[in-house]
Amino acid sequence: MKLYNTLSHKIEEFIPNTPEVVKMYTCGPTVYHFAHIGNLRTYIAEDVLEKALKYTGYYVQRAMNITDVGHLTSDSDSGTDKMVDSAIAERKSVLEIAEFYTEAFWKDCKRLNIRKPDVVSKATDNIDVYIKIIEKLLKDGFAYQSNGNIYFDITKLDDYYKLTNHKADEMVTGVRDGVEEDTGKRNQGDFVLWFTKSKFQDQELKWDSPFGVGYPGWHIECTGISIENLGEYLDIHCGGVDNIFPHHTNEIAQSESYLGHKWCNYWFHGEHLNTKNAKMSKSQGNIITVSTLIDEGYKPLAYRYMCLNSHYRKILEFTFESLKANNAAYLKLLNRISMIKSEGDFQDSAFNDYNEKFMNALKDDLNTANAMTVLFDVLKDESLTGLTKLDLIRSFDKVLSLDLISEYHEKEHPQHEEIMALIEKRAEFKKQHKFTEADGIRGELAARGIELVDTREGTIYKMTEVD
Repeated sequence: MKLYNTLSHKIEEFIPNTPEVVKMYTCGPTVYHFAHIGNLRTYIAEDVLEKALKYTGYYVQRAMNITDVGHLTSDSDSGTDKMVDSAIAERKSVLEIAEFYTEAFWKDCKRLNIRKPDVVSKATDNIDVYIKIIEKLLKDGFAYQSNGNIYFDITKLDDYYKLTNHKADEMVTGVRDGVEEDTGKRNQGDFVLWFTKSKFQDQELKWDSPFGVGYPGWHIECTGISIENLGEYLDIHCGGVDNIFPHHTNEIAQSESYLGHKWCNYWFHGEHLNTKNAKMSKSQGNIITVSTLIDEGYKPLAYRYMCLNSHYRKILEFTFESLKANNAAYLKLLNRISMIKSEGDFQDSAFNDYNEKFMNALKDDLNTANAMTVLFDVLKDESLTGLTKLDLIRSFDKVLSLDLISEYHEKEHPQHEEIMALIEKRAEFKKQHKFTEADGIRGELAARGIELVDTREGTIYKMTEVD
């Protein structure tokens, strides 16, 4: 497996710390609003990475945080807490907001076949862990107290900007939106580890600590949750490119200062999803959610299909026209696969050849577009038996997660040919404007637990439960 490593700024061979397990950490959502499809593009890429690692033979242990406190509206540790702002706007408690949007996030993940990580931990469940880390950073001279807050002193490190490969004077205002000056800092690049009662008196969630009553900064939570659940040595840390600075830069600084050694070897970042030359952003108000796609008549997995046909490190421009084309192509793919009959002998050699091509595409910095090409090559190969094709498609879908194999293939539906004949007869009735007869066939199949799904590329069917 070769991956682009943001830390080295090049594609490298992936070598885990231990051969037994790959330890992978994912920056999770700040649950103050619905996730937009730009956020979810990154989660799709991370999901594919995890499944590709497993597909190529690795055992993966993955953890993710849920940010329900401490993420401010500015990267300079000023502004207000996003969770508090949302709670005030919706007239709910912060915890009610967090619960509602966390459930919405998992619902969207399910719609997009994004696997839930092995460990999911809320920021508010790890306060003692953060306090322990901050105490050691203070003791070792990496942190200081000012205006009631605890700051990390970036001048204690010679390589603070190693992830971005920038110089200090080039990063004064950061790369994200809304960065302001914080006069409580010794250096403008310093960042908050703990806010005390001296700041944001109306903060709903506060905890006792040796530094005063307050709450943690955003960056410390990922360090604490990762070390607590995955140990001192991390293989891969994932996130969007907008997390590189300052969030991931600060994670490295505090984690390695606390541990006393290198923390994470590979940094994996997904690029933006843009709409008309602007990144999709909640702050800019140009967000599209999975529910939006459904309301517009598109299948959520058509969006996953669209993402897979682009490289995770390339900016992807979203338009409804492009989604419409990908939705049609996805439905055409499903229809094409639905026509394959599970027959003939299993061809071991051909299966292994195509499987190797598929894995090679994944190993090439997660080149999902090439992996999709291998899938279409399988469909076009007339020398393959139906049985071999279906086994390859079923195998590929462990990574692609596009629900490519419909239920009749999984269950070897005994009336497949009869059903397809009825579908063709119904199509003829519709051409002749005999809609009553066409509806009669739909009703007959529905009574047998078979639902027809009309697409622009034809009609497919799936099994349903019959009362």
